[in-house]
Amino acid sequence: MKKVLLLSICYAFIHCNSNINPKNKIQDDVIFLASDDLEGRQTGTKGEKIAANYISNRFIQLGLSPKGTDGYLQPFSFKSKTNPHEEIKFTENGDGRITGNNVIGFLDNTAENTIVIGAHYDHLGYGGEGSLYKDSIKAVHNGADDNASGVAVMLHLATILKDKNTNNNYLFIAFSGEEMGLLGSNYFVKNPTIDTKKISYMINMDMVGRMKKDTTLAVYGTGTSPSFKQVLKSHNDNFKLIQNESGVGPSDHTSFYLADIPVLHFFTGQHEDYHKPSDDAEKLNYEGMELISDYIFDIISNLNNQKKLAFRKTKNESENTPRFKVGLGVIPDYLFDGKGMRIDGISENKPAQKAGLTKGDIVIKLGDSLVVNMMSYMRALSVFDKGDTTKVIVKRDEKEVEKEINF
Repeated sequence: MKKVLLLSICYAFIHCNSNINPKNKIQDDVIFLASDDLEGRQTGTKGEKIAANYISNRFIQLGLSPKGTDGYLQPFSFKSKTNPHEEIKFTENGDGRITGNNVIGFLDNTAENTIVIGAHYDHLGYGGEGSLYKDSIKAVHNGADDNASGVAVMLHLATILKDKNTNNNYLFIAFSGEEMGLLGSNYFVKNPTIDTKKISYMINMDMVGRMKKDTTLAVYGTGTSPSFKQVLKSHNDNFKLIQNESGVGPSDHTSFYLADIPVLHFFTGQHEDYHKPSDDAEKLNYEGMELISDYIFDIISNLNNQKKLAFRKTKNESENTPRFKVGLGVIPDYLFDGKGMRIDGISENKPAQKAGLTKGDIVIKLGDSLVVNMMSYMRALSVFDKGDTTKVIVKRDEKEVEKEINF
């Protein structure tokens, strides 16, 4: 009853506040989606359904047409994995153990081609597989940054694209099942509700809510179309851009890239609250989210007069990622572009903490191997087994510090 009441209040709020400043809605959307009442929005749960209804109602408010298979919804059913190495299989007619819903709205400008703008809205519920929370007490993983932030920016883009850049149509998709393996985006690409041959490119936002003071912004997929790099550069007045050409990564843009569609994925970096109950709405940088939204709008505007963008395959860097049996127990700073691997967070009772490493340390040597970037760090790590002992050298406040690591 509590959740039904919450949804009713949410629906009334939307329809009674149609004149609200759209910039204020970014924070409003995050606060609702990341509230405890939605219990972490895990795929197939009541919380996910409340979130899907909220997004559907926002699409109604924004004047988007339904483009799912059931109104704005595109249900997909699947059986959960018993073996972590097996591929999840979709099932027909709702006979799977779990049913999730993509939420799809369409801005129809009667144009030939369509731009897909997406973000996943599911998260980890009370934890389970993927959670980095170590306490035994059950806790809601609210996922404010991951990924209420991306959904809020997507909804803001739907607001500001209305009656603008009309040489393309726009398909807005809130994906479910991302945390379980890009399920919603994979299902959409295999069961599209529009002609995928008419998709010019896809924009994905996943964890765009924690921009740091240095305004670093990562953009992946920059090599998937020849048009992207110059456009990104020409409209960048605010960000320290970290660009990655590959169209393959751990978010929903990958599903579209694998269907030969150019993609851009925006990301402000991991942090110590990643996949923990502490990823809450009050920790987000809402001004930074507005800057990202405006930047994406400028990119879309620049490309508005172009026809369907050319697609280009990129090197799949994940194929060359070394496999390793041990870890330091750190969160790398994926936005660091200096030499070495900068530590952005330390896990408790893991080798790094026990050795005395701290957040901000830059690993420059591990064992006999120099560390100059993330890939060289992973290569260095891959040679060790559980029980091994080695030396690590980190740069800390311009000094080199040596510590002993016990894996």
